[in-house]
Amino acid sequence: MQAFAYKNPSSVADAAAQAAADNVKLLAGGQSLLGAMKMGLAAPDALVDLGAIAELKGISVANGVVKIGAMTPHAAVAASAEVAQAIPALADLAGHIGDRQVRNRGTIGGSLANNDPAACYPAAVLGLGATIHTHTRTIAADDFFKGLYETALKEGELITAVSFPIPAKAAWQKFKQPASRFSLVGVFVSQGPQGVRVAVTGAGACVFRAKELEARLAGSWSAAALNGAKVSADGLNSDLHGSAEYRAALIPVLAQRAVAAS
Repeated sequence: MQAFAYKNPSSVADAAAQAAADNVKLLAGGQSLLGAMKMGLAAPDALVDLGAIAELKGISVANGVVKIGAMTPHAAVAASAEVAQAIPALADLAGHIGDRQVRNRGTIGGSLANNDPAACYPAAVLGLGATIHTHTRTIAADDFFKGLYETALKEGELITAVSFPIPAKAAWQKFKQPASRFSLVGVFVSQGPQGVRVAVTGAGACVFRAKELEARLAGSWSAAALNGAKVSADGLNSDLHGSAEYRAALIPVLAQRAVAAS
């Protein structure tokens, strides 16, 4: 790992100013970035650590919305009684990310900014029709995820919080890779203010909505509505863990299980 400057701002304004310099990376939980630096895949001149910024942490529930600060770790979301009452599926998802160390260090903002194709949180964000808040604007979930490790964030833009509308029904099902605990396929379903949504992670270049499954569930929110449903394997991931066809077959199965559990 090459030498780099380390910055530890105490406010969003200071962090944004420091992140505006060339070749600077924002450090959230560090679960992905530090590993990439060790392997030589990332070589920033400076890291801007967001860990000391109190305004980026915390959970609130008001007016039909669960709002989670960007630097709130997965373990805090999983343990939150407020989240468990308002959106049980979100607490369940957070409680099964990685292992205990990852859940205590990883953050929702870091996960979304990284946009790993097999990460869990993007499925909840897209599956609930959440809104991503940054220090300059708000971004709808449907506009945020652009491709493999690509998002709508501009260079130096900080995620400050994520707002989730509370659904009438929601559930999460994950078929994990046993060693990494990332999703081979994960499916988040919801019925609520944003309509019927089915978000899939682990199967493509980034999280995406399964519109054909949404159409069936819009007609009837029931596991039976997905009987015989199929998803095309075109463009899906294929690797040593599972072919594109295998992942395509898993999507409606997991969606059906999720609806049954909602």
